[in-house]
Amino acid sequence: MSTATDGQLFAHPALFYRGEDQYTAGTVPFVRAGLAAGEAVAVAVPGPRLELIRAGLGSSGADVRFLDMTEVGRNPGRIIPGVLRAFADAHAYGGRVRIIGEPIWPGRTAVEYPACVQHEALINSAFEDREVTILCPYDADRLEPHVLADARATHPVVIAGDARLPSATYDPRRAIARYNEPLPHPPGAASITFVAGDLPKSRYFAVQEAERLGLAGVRLQDLTLAVAELTTNSVLHGGGSGTLRIWAEDERIVCEVHDRGRLTDPLAGRRPPSRDQPGGRGLLLVHYVADLVRVHAAADGTTIRFYLAR
Repeated sequence: MSTATDGQLFAHPALFYRGEDQYTAGTVPFVRAGLAAGEAVAVAVPGPRLELIRAGLGSSGADVRFLDMTEVGRNPGRIIPGVLRAFADAHAYGGRVRIIGEPIWPGRTAVEYPACVQHEALINSAFEDREVTILCPYDADRLEPHVLADARATHPVVIAGDARLPSATYDPRRAIARYNEPLPHPPGAASITFVAGDLPKSRYFAVQEAERLGLAGVRLQDLTLAVAELTTNSVLHGGGSGTLRIWAEDERIVCEVHDRGRLTDPLAGRRPPSRDQPGGRGLLLVHYVADLVRVHAAADGTTIRFYLAR
């Protein structure tokens, strides 16, 4: 299976499949072609699909990196730095890299979905001019029509059966903007405003509220780290002050920080910083410890919200 047109470095096709046979027919030959060409290959898809590909490859799958996307990609914001870039960067000097990534599957929640679409759109700028092919499968039988429409907006090429066609609605920037949604909070959410001298107080407030809401152990440590990073960013880059809110939502603790800063880089927090770069890791760390991160960037301020399972 070809992966890129002549002269094209990065390729990002969507694979619309119906049933297990079409899934394996669209993924297994893709992996085999990469291995035959000497490319480094990784497969990051939900567990049951992972086993389909593994079984289809047989012994030839020994050189493939397999990852369960429901674990490594639970937070869509962690997929680019922690899965795709991590693998591509580790093989940057070995020629072309080939990856199957399935970040959207039946069962993704409505609150997760906007971050998933933005992730798919951001892949295009994150890997521009890289020798990388990322194939993204979509379950055309079980996903809603609007999900497939969004896939056409975030992928320049769509593969369906034997057809491989350019997407007439490809527009990743528009997809990012469309899902830059306001994030209303419940009226009763506990909140505190802070300035530079209040950072320890704001962290203590968040920890006390989280404990009261049932967060404990490692998850409480994760919250402490995320709050410290976001409130510090507000002081340094968000106008010197901010508002922190925290509440419970189903089985998760939700915490957000709002400030007057303008987040103009859509890849902020998803681009691994260079080793010699001072700072710039705060939002990246939040993506790594949280189960989900949502961002609303507006002209008059930015809200960053993260979710942690209790």
